[in-house]
Amino acid sequence: MALEMKVPSPGESITEVEIAEWLVADGDWVEKDQAIAEVDSDKATLELPAEASGIITLKAEEGDAVAVGEVVCLIDTEATNPNEGAKDVENSGPTMGGGDEGGNAGDVAKEMRKDNPESKSTGDKAPQPEQAKETYASGTPSPAAKKTLDEKGIDPKSVSGTGRDGRITKEDAVNAKPSMGSPGTGSRGESRSKLSMLRRKVAERLVSAKNETAMLTTFNEADMKPIFDLRKEYKETFKAKHGVSLGFMSFFTKAVVRALEMYPAVNSMIDGKEMISYDFADISIAVSGPKGLMVPVIRNAENLSFRGVEQEVKRLALRARDGDITVDEMTGGTFTITNGGVFGSMMSTPIINPPQSAILGMHNIIERPVVVDGNIVARPMMYLAVSYDHRIIDGKESVGFLVAIKEALEDPINLLMDGDVKRALEL
Repeated sequence: MALEMKVPSPGESITEVEIAEWLVADGDWVEKDQAIAEVDSDKATLELPAEASGIITLKAEEGDAVAVGEVVCLIDTEATNPNEGAKDVENSGPTMGGGDEGGNAGDVAKEMRKDNPESKSTGDKAPQPEQAKETYASGTPSPAAKKTLDEKGIDPKSVSGTGRDGRITKEDAVNAKPSMGSPGTGSRGESRSKLSMLRRKVAERLVSAKNETAMLTTFNEADMKPIFDLRKEYKETFKAKHGVSLGFMSFFTKAVVRALEMYPAVNSMIDGKEMISYDFADISIAVSGPKGLMVPVIRNAENLSFRGVEQEVKRLALRARDGDITVDEMTGGTFTITNGGVFGSMMSTPIINPPQSAILGMHNIIERPVVVDGNIVARPMMYLAVSYDHRIIDGKESVGFLVAIKEALEDPINLLMDGDVKRALEL
């Protein structure tokens, strides 16, 4: 009996997927629940498990786009497992001989030398004048010149020799410069590969955000020393009690939630001719996964403590890294935080994650000289950027929103912890 395996629905509104990779070959024996393929939707990469044990027949190729509900393979459930009862036959073949094989090889070599008298060593013979003349013909580099040209990656054919009979001298090679219009001797190959469905969807969304929103970016900077001091004092105790590190993301998430409550227009979206505002904060966090950028969502971040945020960030990041993230975990979100600083970015203009109306970009932290109370001191500074949709967020609101984040980061004890650090960190 042949079982037809159809593409299951990965989530609401998804009508087709792409076969990213078959994990088995046509004709293989598969076990029930064994992962047989990876499929890409426009939101995530998912594994396709075998629905029964048997011999598999593939009905789609890698890179094919298949509709939800379409048959992608057949499993012959009445077939027997060819691996059961298999005997080891690795050493059942005839034993390879040693001495005779060597002798035969020597005889073959002798016969080849008989048939090829020119293959005999001629190292003791001096080159004839005709041969020397051919070796040093016009455009031929001397040994020293050839070495220099090779080091510079220059083709000898592009160099004019000034030596006898046009020979390229070492001086010619030293003075030679690579032609700007001619390729060098290095590799100039190229490869072409099809973009995954996830990558194509990300590209479409980014272009859509640029074309369909009135996107602007405002910048500011934050002195991270207060957070550095808090983490230095409490991070070991925090980790020992809660099992997660006290990172920057919890401070930024709490600062964003506070700023969204102060400026609700930033926590809004456009739907046709209407603006939808939310009384909750579902914070999307951009993370790098094995298949590209993924944006899982921290639900109701306004209700989470520092511990709760850090635990949820760790859970979502691990699931994204391991490819276990679900479509539901990446659906929705009212505001996005992206951290280009982990890759060394000093400043950027993040692109809005539609249909959201704003996104916060974090960047790397660098000690810079700043003026504090009239004195020049070194402080760990971070540039912040908020890109926003000017159709519903005015400049005053966007700037005020970013300033509110800056103030919270620079005074976290009073503005994020209500003056009680240990209570806020649940220590």
